[in-house]
Amino acid sequence: MARTTPPDHPLTEEEPLYRRIASELLGELRDGTVPPGERLPGERRLAGHFGVSRETVRQALELLRRDGLVATDRRGSHATLPGPPVESPASLTFPVGARAATPGTVSRATVVWEPPSPDHAEALGLAPGRPTLIHRYRYATADGRGLRTAVTSFSAVALAEVEELARYRDRADGTAAAQLRRAYDWMRRAGLTLHHRDTITRSASTPSVRVTRRVHDQYARPLEITDLVVDARQDALVYEFTLPGRTARPATAGASRRTPP
Repeated sequence: MARTTPPDHPLTEEEPLYRRIASELLGELRDGTVPPGERLPGERRLAGHFGVSRETVRQALELLRRDGLVATDRRGSHATLPGPPVESPASLTFPVGARAATPGTVSRATVVWEPPSPDHAEALGLAPGRPTLIHRYRYATADGRGLRTAVTSFSAVALAEVEELARYRDRADGTAAAQLRRAYDWMRRAGLTLHHRDTITRSASTPSVRVTRRVHDQYARPLEITDLVVDARQDALVYEFTLPGRTARPATAGASRRTPP
């Protein structure tokens, strides 16, 4: 079927408003802001998000439906685009420690808009009680072993300069699935050079390892902080590091220990 939404050329004021909204929504589908298969917000929320009427949203969705880009059932509309293309080796996994879901495992990620923990707030330079975007990730095998949990808090700088992250604020209710696996790619696309510092510590009371990742940009401004807890009984951590200049150097941290510089 010929594509009716014109995503490959600049938008013009002469184009109908619903076509421009369809193009903007298509951009969010393609860049992963709305992951494949995820339910789209309702017409009212989309209208508020784009600053248009619900009728304009309906026309835009109908355009995307005709192209097979969204589908609608009794529960509403959802994205039908295939998953994002395989990323280059320079891509970093977000959050640190994330793993692909396989049969017999459970993987879930959500976002909320709330004040972070005091140590995260301090690391990001946020005033006590100030809310921000927080990403929560959980991965577990069927037997409960191999458990991984990660909590990430984003800074005001990250939300101000990375448009894809800022869009999640409207959907940060802690219930809808949120795949931010391309967050580091979004940051680099916004012109930020990412510098990572990972601190690895062992838990004294449980057989687990804690990894704290801090990310800042080329101006030493904090972008995010993540606390990952891994069941260390039968698991290993695999890292992909990106150095300034986008030079990738993969490394594996298993039994060996890495001392932060």
